[in-house]
Amino acid sequence: MVSSCFKGALKDDHIFRMTDDTGMLQHSKCSIPDPNFGYTTDDNARALIMALMLYERYKDKKYLDLVYRYSSFLLNAQNEKGKFKNFMSYDRKWLEDEGSEDCFGRCIWALCFAISNEYTPLGIKHGFSYILEKAMPHISNLYAVRAKAYSIIGLAHLDGEEPKSLIYETARSLCCKYEEHRDGDWKWFEDIVAYCNNVLPWSLISAYRITKERKFLDVAEESLEFLERVTFKNGYFKPVGCKGWFLKGESPAEYDEQTVEACEAVLTYCEAYEATGDKRYLQKAKRSHAWYEGANSKGIRLIDSETGGCYDGLTHDGVNLNMGAESLVSYIISYLKISDIDI
Repeated sequence: MVSSCFKGALKDDHIFRMTDDTGMLQHSKCSIPDPNFGYTTDDNARALIMALMLYERYKDKKYLDLVYRYSSFLLNAQNEKGKFKNFMSYDRKWLEDEGSEDCFGRCIWALCFAISNEYTPLGIKHGFSYILEKAMPHISNLYAVRAKAYSIIGLAHLDGEEPKSLIYETARSLCCKYEEHRDGDWKWFEDIVAYCNNVLPWSLISAYRITKERKFLDVAEESLEFLERVTFKNGYFKPVGCKGWFLKGESPAEYDEQTVEACEAVLTYCEAYEATGDKRYLQKAKRSHAWYEGANSKGIRLIDSETGGCYDGLTHDGVNLNMGAESLVSYIISYLKISDIDI
């Protein structure tokens, strides 16, 4: 059932302005798409998830066209080794041979999400299965904790013993990282709380749902509670600022607040509710999404009513008026997820 707060039509103008024949552009200057920064695979992987969610909700061919556009970008991004390039210039030239492990993990998430989605065209599923087969051998060798987390989240969409085994081993390695850095009141996977933080407990909740290993849920809930003491200390959602982050033994940076954090908090709390049935997690999901709507440290709504775009976060001086791909996709995914549940 759709929550009564989200019955209005979604404005999608900015999605189509930010997307050209190649894919979704990375940045904008205010509401103007900025070709100077080209494209990233990161953005197009998450845009694929967004497009599939839009097509599933509205059944409109224009969203299916986006699915094909972003899928083509991912196909082009994979290198011969099975990993993924990330940065592409506006003239369609790759600027590197291999992107970050985080980019790799987000690609695994998008590929698995698409393969498992009943609204993904069969031809795309076949193509993505080929891409995923080339990428899978690299998952067990990942080092970055967020790359591990995104990979687990993706693999949790798939059936079969191989994905389940990879989920178990990768989740165990995250728990080892957690035990290595856990110290007194510090209950986290590193000595810093930085970016895309919620994906770490989120991934372990996903791993618990697939493997039924209680340790994964215990670590997820403990680390999520630690993160909540920082992000909800004032009653509303306030992510750790990207200008300094939160180092162990120090105070969290106040700004800038990034849009992706609210989206991934929503997805994390929804996953926690599905795993535990605890409705308090749904309330946290709702409060996390409300950050976009003005329930934040500045009391400013981050959605541009004219274009449907999302501003690039909150700074000490107010809102960042640029509306790039990460912000746009984060808001749309959060909106679709939160409006799909009855709170």
